[in-house]
Amino acid sequence: MRPAEPGADDTVRILRTPRPRRATWPFAVVAGACVVLAGSAAFWLLRPHPAAAPPSATAQVATASAPEFQIEAATEAEIGAHVATSLTVFRLADNPRILVLDFASLHEQGKMLNRVAAFVEKAGLPHDRVLTDSELDAAILARGDTTETFYFGHDYAASALARFFERADSQRIELNPQEEKLRTLLRQEGWFARDVAAGLISLPAVGSDPRITASARAAILRHELSHGEFFSDPAYAEFVHDFWAQQLTETERAGMRAFLGREEYDVRDEELMLNEMQAYLMFTRDPTFFTPGQAGLTQARLIELQTRFLAGMPAGWLHDLLASDQGAAAAH
Repeated sequence: MRPAEPGADDTVRILRTPRPRRATWPFAVVAGACVVLAGSAAFWLLRPHPAAAPPSATAQVATASAPEFQIEAATEAEIGAHVATSLTVFRLADNPRILVLDFASLHEQGKMLNRVAAFVEKAGLPHDRVLTDSELDAAILARGDTTETFYFGHDYAASALARFFERADSQRIELNPQEEKLRTLLRQEGWFARDVAAGLISLPAVGSDPRITASARAAILRHELSHGEFFSDPAYAEFVHDFWAQQLTETERAGMRAFLGREEYDVRDEELMLNEMQAYLMFTRDPTFFTPGQAGLTQARLIELQTRFLAGMPAGWLHDLLASDQGAAAAH
């Protein structure tokens, strides 16, 4: 998700750029040494001495399996209110298959996830290979961005992340320490297994950029959480596919593609287009980041689409959230 480019309605793009990433706990093995004393001390060799009790099986298992990332469950409100001083990983309470990376700085976020973004979805960049450091730096510079402003929020399916690391390894790309931390997290979560339905999203701390205010952070989080649901709930993803094909006209789909193309998404990726459609049209209410006119829609048509979307979407936390938003909008 990056900030929107000024368009016909002069709004600012924040969700997609400029898009609206821990500490290792050491293990110690202590070995004892027996010293045999001669002469007058030989007497002690004849006396039985209690052997040191071996560590219990429970303790050994706990030591061997201690996770590097401590992940706590949290609601959207709790995540939004959190003030990160270092990378914090949350598991969404409403859907444990969604992980949220809360970064203290955009620099840290960018170092972990910008190369993934280039590989997965950035327009004009190859998606069949992983960029080297110099290629990534050149791509960011060519867009007038920095490591910090390339994206403001990220979202990826477990399968896309697994594909990124597989391709990086096959190319023998030397990844940076932040990217290796991400690999460790995914391995801990078992996301390198086949057919894992899960999603990872990220957001930066308030003040990490002048544009990241408390309201901007809330908008980014809501937008990215809808992507997390798309990646982790096959029933919801299927519903979005059908809605894109059956409820939007061809002109409206073209309008969405045009908007997303200006946001530097790869418009050739149809699944990316419909995934972003649901995030922007249904869950991005802050006009600083998106207005219907940017996609060629009227406000009345947007409300109609939102009403139809709510009526057909699967039951669950995201349905309830959209219903709450619709109710609040109707009250005003």
